Amino acid sequence: MIFTSETHENYRKKIREFAENVIKPEAEQLDREERFSPELTKKMGETGLLGITLPKKYGGQELDTLAYIIAVEELSRVDASQAATVAAHNSLGIAPIYEYGNKEQKEEWLPKLTTGNHLWAFGLTEETAGSDARGTKTKAIRDGDHWIINGTKRFITNSSNELTLGVTIQAMTTDENGKEKLSAILVEKKTQGFQSQRMTGKMMWRASDTGRIKLENCRVPYSNLLGKEGMGARYMLKTLDAGRLSIAAMGVGLAQGAFEMALTQAKKRHQFGQPISKFQSISFKLADMDMKIELARNTLYKACLLKDQGKSFAREAAIAKLYASEIAREIADEAVQIYGGSGLFKDNPVERFYRDQRLLQIGEGTSEILRFVIARHMGIK
Repeated sequence: MIFTSETHENYRKKIREFAENVIKPEAEQLDREERFSPELTKKMGETGLLGITLPKKYGGQELDTLAYIIAVEELSRVDASQAATVAAHNSLGIAPIYEYGNKEQKEEWLPKLTTGNHLWAFGLTEETAGSDARGTKTKAIRDGDHWIINGTKRFITNSSNELTLGVTIQAMTTDENGKEKLSAILVEKKTQGFQSQRMTGKMMWRASDTGRIKLENCRVPYSNLLGKEGMGARYMLKTLDAGRLSIAAMGVGLAQGAFEMALTQAKKRHQFGQPISKFQSISFKLADMDMKIELARNTLYKACLLKDQGKSFAREAAIAKLYASEIAREIADEAVQIYGGSGLFKDNPVERFYRDQRLLQIGEGTSEILRFVIARHMGIK
């Protein structure tokens, strides 16, 4: 591809082999049992998937954004749940600590978060806060050298499993003038008053860990403030800009996996004395699927290139995430259509892909919010 080097394609091959050989054999059972696998997460850590872009001094691989996105894409081609674990940990967990943390915070937490033995989460969403971050009800009140935090969070990936080390909590704090502002505070899971519970019964990403968090008088050192007080909203928005690239990668990868299954099925299944791939209605479906994936991938890779060059990429990230998530829905749907009745049963991987794509139009910016973001970049306010 125009955006990738030989190094990138060799890395793709490495991650694809890992996904095919290590993740794929377990994906169906983990989904069926709705079970998060610490063992599989540790293997992903050993492969270097947890800390891909971090400097080597923190235990990272020191690769560029495009390499990271290729990794998420290749994992999603096989299993969206494991891709979600990696994407949330890299983009939402460790990235804010690296980008906005001080020297002590980076040295304290980052080396622990690249091995696969620990995960870190990002606590933004609440009952009244998601697309509207200003709806945050969680409060952090300063008490000398500590924060006292009270509130709840929900839909937080990587927040309630045995590997969870902590969560970056977005909370309302009050400055010296009595004005409320959003701030980000690092809270370890072991903190007294911190409770997390896994949310089950999900339609999609059933093998990833989605948690509900309750904070009751959590007493956290004031030094756990991430960056500057009152800058939480800015940090959150910047984090989501980068995080949208990984969700776009999940869309591209999932679409690629569904397309490959549909293509194989269309060549194998016979009706009226020939493979159904020879019928124009089916061949045109496959051609459209291939075209949409190619366009989504190139749009995404362009955004990664801009980020790696230090250029503005927020608009391109929004476009990539919006388009990739929506074509993932279309392609997963068409893949089921090509399978026919057999695509509706749980022993067929395409059924899992059909379910897993649905969150992509919601997480890290709904399709509606992303259209607003793109319009704003056009000067429409």
